Amino acid sequence: MDLLVRDRAYVVVGGTAGMGFAAARELAHDGARLAVVGRDAGRGTEAASTLSEAGAAEAFAVAADVSHPGSAAAAVTEAAERLGGLDGIAVTTGLIGHDPIEVDDERWTAAFQDVLLGTVRSVQAALPYVERKGGTIVTTAAYSIRAPEIARLPYASLKSGVATFTKGIAKAYGPRGVRANCVCPGAIETGALSGLRAHLAAERGVPPEGVLERVMVEEWHLDVALRRPGRPEEAGELIAFLLSPRAGYLTGALINIDGGTNF
Repeated sequence: MDLLVRDRAYVVVGGTAGMGFAAARELAHDGARLAVVGRDAGRGTEAASTLSEAGAAEAFAVAADVSHPGSAAAAVTEAAERLGGLDGIAVTTGLIGHDPIEVDDERWTAAFQDVLLGTVRSVQAALPYVERKGGTIVTTAAYSIRAPEIARLPYASLKSGVATFTKGIAKAYGPRGVRANCVCPGAIETGALSGLRAHLAAERGVPPEGVLERVMVEEWHLDVALRRPGRPEEAGELIAFLLSPRAGYLTGALINIDGGTNF
């Protein structure tokens, strides 16, 4: 399906790897103009090159860590000015932390800066540009906002804030033609899970095929109906669709992409 994004301008924060890169690649296939923002400048350059090869009308990277004050505003402003405006922004940052509730204020503050403020800052910086075009915003929360795990409570708590923030943006900016939606992924096999699959296989002396799926169900007790982790491209396709005009009457939604967990 053509997403109708040819020559439209998008910035994907966290777009140099994982779900963000997968979303950018979907947009590239249909001729969008793209800026990807990530911490690693080298990886960003490689991602932009791949997006150009995939069909993007324009693609470049901006190196920034949006958890740092001022970085998101600078990165999004640079992207918007180079693209001549923005039709949309997706924010896929917010690293999973394995911190229980007992961690100290410093760890809670670090999670707050990365998971919540990284999204808030990026969206705030993009809104003046997106509003001019009646554009789109997509954020990422997590399935764990409704099924929190004690081992990741700071992460889940602040991803809940992302969901609430996104709904608020949808309400406040809907009359101005801006749509905002929040994607809630479950276990998606990006770099960390892919590495864990290889580690588990080596540790247990078994083939990598199927080992992560067994651990998810038998040891993590993650009740996923499809009995497998998601693929980055599956989440990326959803994010790209939400950014596109094809989702023109969809706003303020929290959309699960979790393989069928118990929400």
